[in-house]
Amino acid sequence: MKGLQKGDKKLINAWAFYDWANSVYSLVISTAVFPIYYETVTSGNDGIVHFFGTEFINSTLLSYSLSFSFLVVALLSPILSGIADYTGNKKRFMQFFCYLGSLSVMSLFFFKGQDTLWIGILGTILASVGFWGSIVFYNSYLPEIAFPEQHDRVSAKGFMYGYFGSVILLAFNLTMVMMPQWYGITDSSLPARISFLSVGIWWIGFAQVTFYYLPNNVFHKKPEKDYIFKGLIALKVVSKSIKKLTKLKQFLTAFFLYSIGVQTMILLAGIFFKKELGISTSKLIIIILLINVIAIFGAYLFSRISEKIGNIKTLKLTVAIWAFIWFTVYFLDAKSTYIDIQIYALGGMIGMVLGAIQSLSRSTYSKLLPETEDHATYFSFFDVTEKIAIVLGTFIFGFVASITNSIRNSIFILAIFFVLGYIALSFMSKNEDGKD
Repeated sequence: MKGLQKGDKKLINAWAFYDWANSVYSLVISTAVFPIYYETVTSGNDGIVHFFGTEFINSTLLSYSLSFSFLVVALLSPILSGIADYTGNKKRFMQFFCYLGSLSVMSLFFFKGQDTLWIGILGTILASVGFWGSIVFYNSYLPEIAFPEQHDRVSAKGFMYGYFGSVILLAFNLTMVMMPQWYGITDSSLPARISFLSVGIWWIGFAQVTFYYLPNNVFHKKPEKDYIFKGLIALKVVSKSIKKLTKLKQFLTAFFLYSIGVQTMILLAGIFFKKELGISTSKLIIIILLINVIAIFGAYLFSRISEKIGNIKTLKLTVAIWAFIWFTVYFLDAKSTYIDIQIYALGGMIGMVLGAIQSLSRSTYSKLLPETEDHATYFSFFDVTEKIAIVLGTFIFGFVASITNSIRNSIFILAIFFVLGYIALSFMSKNEDGKD
């Protein structure tokens, strides 16, 4: 599709629609249905599973698989982004990772138990690589489809679309999982496996809207031969450039610190609520839905706040709220009469700042970039920062829990990273036209 100019509403909506397409992976596969299904089908033999001749605890194997996928993306994305920027073929890379992720999710339909564990683990790794790999190129389109003054609202719109779409599909999937008789399903594993299939179809199907409208080779590049080598040279140039950009380095430092807390909490908070506070699976699902619905309004609200007081001050506000939430979670008493009310209230607060911190982080980074044609390469550093934060955060969570024999202590340590992130943001000089 040609003819849509930068800032065009149709182009912006098409870009944001990729969040609608892929966010079902984050909610259904990463957070809600798949972890519960995986635990159920691998819980025999006291949760001990065998994978390629090695014995693992089932939850440990899943954690290792995800960590491996994050490391793969962290290693590949800067190299591929450099090549994509040099060749001007960014959309093709985004499509490749989208198709890899969605087809891998669909393959989870064939994961039925320990006999097919290899399908579950391989599908999990490739789906994660596909999802996070496509996000690098998706994010890098932001400076090319919207003007700087639009970035906050456009970034928030993407997350709003994502939360809304994923809640719709999750609600449908949950009716199958919790009330299979409505659909005439008698196989207990089938509802979850159909859910995995639906996620892949939803993702690859709705992504076509984005791919139809997004331009390719915006800067009309005509690559010469040896584009891999020259793509690596482009990566080296961007790497040196980042070292000279003080505000960008300061932001990446702050982003790294608070992402350790945010991303780890997203992945592992459910374990804390279930094991430490005794929250039932049904209540956890309600909390997850609550968080995602409120996140729609949170992303919108904080994008407007940022227009009034600036991105850095708004980010500091969201990080401060995150710190308050998780220090509060640390002190929760499972025996309290009001524990359910407290959990739902905290879930609402998480939703309010979840979309906000994600959308503002993306738009703030975009605003801090220099004039460049290498957006994918620059955004690969943003992505790598987040992935390393995830790997470190999940390691800290498990390590602290193992040496102290308490998940609660892990929560406290990770909450400290929000404080450190707040301090790092405070060091950023005033910019954004005097707003910060």
